[in-house]
Amino acid sequence: MRSLVCDLLQLRLDDQKDGKLHKRLYNAIRLSILDGSLPPQSRLPPSRDLANQLALSRNTVLTVYEQLLAEGYVVSRSGSGTFVSRTVPDSLLFSSDASPQSRHAPQQAILSARGEALLTHSRASSRQWGAFLPGVPDVSEFPHALLRKIYTRLSRRPPAVQLSYSPSGGSPTLQQALMEYLRVARSVRCNPEQILITEGIHQAIDLVSRMLCNPGDRAWIEEPAYWGIRNVLQMNGVDLQAINVDLSGMNPPEPGDAPPRLIFVTPSHQYPLGCVMSLERRQRLLTLARQTGSWIVEDDYDSEFRFSGQPIPALQGLVEDAPVIYIGTFSKTLWPGLRLGYVVLPQPLAQALKTAHAELYRGGRLLDQEALAQFITEGHYTAHIRRMRLLYARRRQRLTALISQYLGKAALSEFNDNAGLHLVLKLADDCDDVALAKAANDKGVLVRPLSRYYLGDTPQRGLLMGFAAMKEEEMEGAFKVLVACINSKSRA
Repeated sequence: MRSLVCDLLQLRLDDQKDGKLHKRLYNAIRLSILDGSLPPQSRLPPSRDLANQLALSRNTVLTVYEQLLAEGYVVSRSGSGTFVSRTVPDSLLFSSDASPQSRHAPQQAILSARGEALLTHSRASSRQWGAFLPGVPDVSEFPHALLRKIYTRLSRRPPAVQLSYSPSGGSPTLQQALMEYLRVARSVRCNPEQILITEGIHQAIDLVSRMLCNPGDRAWIEEPAYWGIRNVLQMNGVDLQAINVDLSGMNPPEPGDAPPRLIFVTPSHQYPLGCVMSLERRQRLLTLARQTGSWIVEDDYDSEFRFSGQPIPALQGLVEDAPVIYIGTFSKTLWPGLRLGYVVLPQPLAQALKTAHAELYRGGRLLDQEALAQFITEGHYTAHIRRMRLLYARRRQRLTALISQYLGKAALSEFNDNAGLHLVLKLADDCDDVALAKAANDKGVLVRPLSRYYLGDTPQRGLLMGFAAMKEEEMEGAFKVLVACINSKSRA
């Protein structure tokens, strides 16, 4: 059987047209060692095999191997073969005609102003699992074996179309399944052709802002709001105006002479505070959008997890032909690494944004989408959500009890609605929640500072604490570590 090393050396030989054969083979092996194509301790083919596969005499190969051995490029191990040396002679790392003046220092990386700003305001944690990381579900509780069986069944003889790009905004089967699910679970009004499958909410927001905003156009965002939305919008040159949130949600002002092009809201469970937008605010927002020609972008990131009362219907379905772009994700209901989300587009935007998505991102993963569609239509998705809702309710209750026990009920934010996958822990106005979060993170307790979610200069202080991915019996130990950090910062 022909080896990859022989193929490599054949190509290197073909590149050299002049010189004696043994010299060409020597150069081919030597250069392959120096550029890392043959890494240290890799085994060279036996001389007889290399000679046969390159149509050379064995004496030619033996002569080259002996020369490389003498120069320290290779070592010979009795009974094992010939191997590339652990270290290559330093004097041969550069060609003989390379002078010190010709060796330049690596070029400095110069980023764009937008790139520098993004890195300055980056918030993504290097750790994405542990107590009390907000926004992460318990991925260990998902029925992976069940979904794997569906995927295995579909992948045995998949149609060619499921292994290519997606020109229609995703799998039609998944679009149909989502339409039926959203109509019942979220009161969303749409047909399957309005649904675009994306790789998560970030990609959806990037697409919407690129296609609907020119540089300098204004967007309203909630104050506070998810930092990921801010970063994507700012990278696309959108001018942000933060609108304060109270217990009834975003309180939209009069638009004046500069109405927003986009209005970003989380009406069913405000992120990060947790309040629900009132009906009066929803109606006012819809009226304003129609009057100004704005588009409302509804981020419905974790509405499935409501632990008391009836589910809050989506803003999108409140009126017919609402000027609302509805965004959802499977990151909270399934697992974040799946990187699948969806957008329900208003009819006037559907075809244009689907075409743009295909041009910008070259959508695919249709086989994964087909498996997920069957997982939904067979009833496994809603069954999983029901089971996780009960589990998360117990974990939320346990964390609430710990906060009340160790810090008092006043430490629970008045915004905390009985929904979602995190709580907000209140802190004193003079508390440095960024320093506190860092101290806790250094001890393995992953909380996020509330002040980092504000765009303005007068943020509230607090900590975001996730409870979904942590067993009830493990919470108290981690919470005591956090309490110790709080007490230490209070004395400082």
